[in-house]
Amino acid sequence: MAKTVADVLWEMLAKAGVKRCYGIVGDALNPVVDALRRNGAIEFVPVRHEEYGVFAAVAEAYFTGNPVVVCGTAGPGVVHLFNGLMDARKEAAPIIAIAGDVESSLIDTSTLEELNPYKFFEAASLYTARLVNPEQARAVINTAILTAVLEKGPTVLSIPGDVAAADAPDHPTDFTIASPAILRPSDTDFDKLVRMIDEAKTVAIFGGDGCREGRDEVVELACKLKAPVGYAFRGKQWLEHDNPNAVGMTGLIGYGGAYNALHEADLLLMLGTDFPFSEFLPGASVKKVQIDKNPKHIGRRTALDLGLVGDIKSTVRALLPAVCAKTDGEFLARQIAHTESFHKQLQHYVEKGPGIKPIRPEFLAATLSELAAEDAMFFADTGTACIWLARHIFGGKNRRLFGSFSWASMANAAPNAFGCAIAYPGRQCIALCGDGGFTMLGMGDLLTQIERRIPIVQVILNNEKYDFVHIEQQEAGFIPSGVEFKNPNFAKVAEAMGAKGIRIEEPEDVREGLAEALAYKDGPVVVDAVVNPFALAMPSHSPFHTVKGFTLSFAKQVLSGRVDTVIKEIQRNVGIV
Repeated sequence: MAKTVADVLWEMLAKAGVKRCYGIVGDALNPVVDALRRNGAIEFVPVRHEEYGVFAAVAEAYFTGNPVVVCGTAGPGVVHLFNGLMDARKEAAPIIAIAGDVESSLIDTSTLEELNPYKFFEAASLYTARLVNPEQARAVINTAILTAVLEKGPTVLSIPGDVAAADAPDHPTDFTIASPAILRPSDTDFDKLVRMIDEAKTVAIFGGDGCREGRDEVVELACKLKAPVGYAFRGKQWLEHDNPNAVGMTGLIGYGGAYNALHEADLLLMLGTDFPFSEFLPGASVKKVQIDKNPKHIGRRTALDLGLVGDIKSTVRALLPAVCAKTDGEFLARQIAHTESFHKQLQHYVEKGPGIKPIRPEFLAATLSELAAEDAMFFADTGTACIWLARHIFGGKNRRLFGSFSWASMANAAPNAFGCAIAYPGRQCIALCGDGGFTMLGMGDLLTQIERRIPIVQVILNNEKYDFVHIEQQEAGFIPSGVEFKNPNFAKVAEAMGAKGIRIEEPEDVREGLAEALAYKDGPVVVDAVVNPFALAMPSHSPFHTVKGFTLSFAKQVLSGRVDTVIKEIQRNVGIV
């Protein structure tokens, strides 16, 4: 029996290291999914919503480094892939999307479910191909795989069902994937960097996800230069743990001495970060050097004194013997002291948490961090869950932290945890879910978790509102509106669906409830934690416009008759404002 185009597709994807395909079947995909069944080497993971499947795939691909496939059938099914693919592009996850397409004879007739994949996926995909002739198969599949793996991002193969079912040409399907190249700056630029470091009295480091492979080298350099190390959210899991020079994060969810360190240093080294909040970066008073393997990142967030293209590991490894050691540790000590002082402030509601109702989310997150395994994987929905992850979930050598940090989509945490629970069986996968995000996407595919008996712990921050949007509205000086909603008892809903449900309303039950959830191994757990809806988190540095906005919002709320709300918000944040 001759191979079909779909057979060749799965054969090549299996050779590329693909282990799973997440998605939903449909008529345009039937020949593709039937070939997947025949192949047998790649697992098909059916989900209730295509977007859920892509978020699961993104987390798996990001951590394993292997390409993961997602699929959706023509038209609406394909559209549901888009948000997750945008997340894959921003988080640099190698995803290959198989988009069902209309019959090739109907292309460009505006038939039912037809869309133009080139236009539709333009913003999300690094490479999009429409496979309309079997002779294209090997070339475009090869390009989609190599682009996803080597450029770290999503690619799309749009395949009409009749083409997928057609006989494939008798061409070899072998291909090779090159190892990542070693990339470091030119000698001229490198020598200039060494001179700038040696001439600077004080140096600070600000790192991002680009430090992932060069983490040890960055910490060693920081110790040699007596440099405090701040980090973007995506750099936290690599640069926080076992780092004596760590001074926290900057930004609106920042903490510690990072902001001061970046602004008070003579020289700032920005390593592998595309931190998007320029107002938290220093101006012309601080010399700035940025090193990144992606040339597009260089200088787009702030003006630089030197921009270098190179991967962090090899560049910093070359720097270590070339720069002179700093001997004056006063600057570092000052930033460490600031960080320790801020950390004590962060403990206010952690230490007082057992006696405060409604439950403080700081206390909930800190307890979860304490109880979780040393190799636990944490995932946070976009919103205040990110604040508590950043400030109260502590990383470690084997702990992993993930979210939609660069795209900021809602509803990512539960599917992220699902993908990693499949990829890393036996590891604790914990999702910090916003109540809005969980009801948006997580609740439907809880059934998928139940069917597979995947032991995922989903902790829902039940405050009955889009809390981060509420804060943003206050920051902008508005009276909060359109952010509140009513929730069910999520624990009872979970039990009715077949999962384990735990509802925590009393602060004295937090430790016991979380411990019970983490110990359960017979399927998913939903922890419905009723948390304080007025909890705020102030950054270590608040820009003037933020302070002004909150002040204006409070004034407007008082004048509009919401004085009780303002009083409660102030009373319940005494330790941080």
